[in-house]
Amino acid sequence: MIGLDGVPYSLLLDLAQKGIMPAMAQLLNSGYLHRMKASLPEISAVSWTDFMTGTNAGTHGIFGFRDLKEGSYEYCYPNFSYLKKETFWDKLGDKNKKCIIINQPSTYPARKINGILISGFVALELSRAVYPLSLIAYLEKTGYEIDIDISKSRNNHEFLWQELSKTLTGRLRAFSSLWSEDWDYFEFVITGTDRLHHFLWTAYKDRDHVYHQNFMDYYRQVDKVIDKIVNSLRNVGEDDEGLYLLSDHGFTAIEQEVYLNAWLEGEGYLKFNTLSPQELTAISPGSFAFAMDPNRIYLNLKEKFPLGCVEKSEKKALKEELREKLEKLEYNGKKVVKKVLDAEEIYSGPYLSKGPDLIVLSEYGFDMKGSVKKKEVFGRSNFQGMHTWDDAFFWAKREQGQDLSISDLASIIMAHFS
Repeated sequence: MIGLDGVPYSLLLDLAQKGIMPAMAQLLNSGYLHRMKASLPEISAVSWTDFMTGTNAGTHGIFGFRDLKEGSYEYCYPNFSYLKKETFWDKLGDKNKKCIIINQPSTYPARKINGILISGFVALELSRAVYPLSLIAYLEKTGYEIDIDISKSRNNHEFLWQELSKTLTGRLRAFSSLWSEDWDYFEFVITGTDRLHHFLWTAYKDRDHVYHQNFMDYYRQVDKVIDKIVNSLRNVGEDDEGLYLLSDHGFTAIEQEVYLNAWLEGEGYLKFNTLSPQELTAISPGSFAFAMDPNRIYLNLKEKFPLGCVEKSEKKALKEELREKLEKLEYNGKKVVKKVLDAEEIYSGPYLSKGPDLIVLSEYGFDMKGSVKKKEVFGRSNFQGMHTWDDAFFWAKREQGQDLSISDLASIIMAHFS
């Protein structure tokens, strides 16, 4: 399984057809490229977890990069130890199948599996991102890095290209070393694609952009990695029946960031006890709802939060009121919100009540944010690209049906081992 973090179906198809990705073009001619839906919210922490568990957040318990501590407005940062559901490679281990996982996001700190696990972002230190521990010395010696230096790369794009190349080279070196191990399932994830899109999405289609050629050259490197992995598989006598490629969400250009808490405050649904709130803990009594990154709205329920004022009997009406208003939101005459979704229609499982009440699905170009510090509803940062929900991709040798979601893939992969 080859994972390309944040690569949209539309971009992959475009670059394959233009000859930038010839190895991918060959796969498109010999198999099926599916347009696939990501998780909701459409972020890596949730989408990759949907992928590796075959479930949704109501069952696996991860709703975002930041979640709320139970019964409070304080944040927690859920990691792999918070996961409430086994992964499909845990199930493969129960069948005595060996798995090698390189750079899987949302698996930090690494834990024991039947095989090898190298965690991807958000991993804080390599010493806790690897199982078995005996592999750490080799990775350190070869200069393996978990991720690029995001803070420096965000503002220094010359440095970004160096980081993208260095991390991809280190990732490929680990692949070459571990491929010769005994394994039944092998997974290799590239996350530099996501970083590139956030910082330099405009370099993709603008031929006059100073970094347009760099953008294309990076995808040529990615394509060479795909070619190497596919040929390595074929060289050991395997066909493409057990080969899959996927992304965890799509991408598009940002027109405006949309600060949901500023909108809620302006509409009278949210109050703070200070003019300059830094965290949600500054929420005041009488608040009916608040938002968290990227597009989650929580009702301030009496039975759920310390300062809750919304009765259970009022939930349905308040959800509908928020939905109607948000779906009318415009920016310079453009519709901002595509649809407001009820979490009870998205999630299922024992942890449903711990998550948000509404998900605000935006139109392309409007990046929903949960900051409590912003005073204006619309604004911009130096991010150029934003995630999309319905433009992820999945490649397989055989057609896998219509309306695929990323949570469907675990069962497709597991079918090989039944």
